[in-house]
Amino acid sequence: MKLLQVVKPLTPGQVDLVNALSNSEYEIVGVFGPTGSGKSLFSLAYGIDTLEEGRYKKLVVVKPIVDVTTGEELTLAKAGPQYVELIKSYVIDVLGTFISWDNIAKLMSDGKLVFVDTHYLKGRTFDDSLVFIDDAQSIKIESLIEVFLRVGRNSRLIVAADPIFQSLRSRGVQDATSLLRDVLASEARAKVIDLGIKDIVRAGAKRGIKLAIEYLMRSRTLSESEVKSLEFIRAHAPDADVITIVELDESIKKYELSSEHIPSLLIVVKQGHLGRLVGKGGERINAIEKDLNRKVRVVELTLELTQLIRALHPISWVWKKVKDVDFVGTYLIVKISSEALGPFMGQKGSYIRFLDSVVRKLLGVGVKVVPIEISEESREKERKRKRS
Repeated sequence: MKLLQVVKPLTPGQVDLVNALSNSEYEIVGVFGPTGSGKSLFSLAYGIDTLEEGRYKKLVVVKPIVDVTTGEELTLAKAGPQYVELIKSYVIDVLGTFISWDNIAKLMSDGKLVFVDTHYLKGRTFDDSLVFIDDAQSIKIESLIEVFLRVGRNSRLIVAADPIFQSLRSRGVQDATSLLRDVLASEARAKVIDLGIKDIVRAGAKRGIKLAIEYLMRSRTLSESEVKSLEFIRAHAPDADVITIVELDESIKKYELSSEHIPSLLIVVKQGHLGRLVGKGGERINAIEKDLNRKVRVVELTLELTQLIRALHPISWVWKKVKDVDFVGTYLIVKISSEALGPFMGQKGSYIRFLDSVVRKLLGVGVKVVPIEISEESREKERKRKRS
C-alpha cells in the first residue's frame, strides 16, 4: 500500500501539498511553513512511494544536521558514525509510525534512499532522482544553489523550509529561504505551497510557536513612557501576567487616524489572564484608564491571530469579514472578503499601514492583505443566517 494512502492530510494546506506533489507538471515543489505542519512527512512519504513505483531510481535527501545549542552544522567528516545515527533518528521520527525501519534500511542498502551532506556536492549529478531538501532554512545559500545545480535529467526537486520561526527568531530580517520562496513563486513549472499555524497538527509544535511569539514580545525594549504605564497596570492588576504593552499614539498620528475607535495603549496578556486585568465588572481596566488618562485595549496571546487584528483595527465590524490570519513567509497575511477590502485598507491604505507598524513592533513581521472572492452560495448562507 502506498504511504500516501496511509498518511492522510488533515488540513486544507496539507491537501494542497499532496496535490502538488502528485502533479508531475511541477518540476519544483516548494513547501514553506512551521515545524509540525507535515512538510517532511508528506514529502518523504511521496518520495518513498515513487521509489516503490519505479518512477525514480533514487530518493536523494539533503538534510542538514544542526547542533541546536551552538547552531553549528555537523558534517559527516566531523560527526562520523553519529551523523548516520542522527539521520536514522530523523527518518524514524518522521515515518516511524507508517513504515518499518527494516524497509527503510533496505532502501538505503539498495542505494535507492540516499542521504547527502551539503558540504560534499562538488562533481555530483542526480539523474533520474527525486531530490528532497529538508530544513532549507538551516542551509547556507551557497549550498542551496549547489543542490539546484546538481539536479540532473529526469529529476525533480522538493524544497521544504520554515521561514516563519526563522523570521520570528531574527525579528523579521528576511532570510535566504524567504527569498527562495519568492523566486519559486514566479518560476515556470514550480509550485509554492504555504502552510501556516492552522496546518500544525503536532501539539508540541504549536506550543513551541506560541512560546517563540511570547518570548519575542517579552524581550522587546519598552519606551520610558511604556515602562511607566506598565507600572500603573501592575499596581491595579498585580496578578495579571502582562507580556508587553505598545503605545499607539505615535502611529495614530503618523497615519492621520482618528483616535475615537483606536486605543491609545494595547496590552498583551498571557492566555487566561484577561479577566484578571479587566476585573469583575471592568473595575480594574476602568481604574487603569482613569489613572493613565488613556484609552486601553487588552488582548490575550493565542495562536488565533484574528483577535490581534480585531483589537487594533479602527472599524469594529470589519473583523467579521476576515476569513483567516496566519503567517506566510515573513509576513502576517490577512485574508478578507473582497467586498470589505476598501474599509479594511482605509483611505490611502492608512489602516493597513497602521496595522503593519504595530505588528512589526510586536512580532518583527509586516502585514499583507489578500482579498478573497465569496461565492454566491456562501453569500446566500450568510443572508439566511442573519435572517434567522
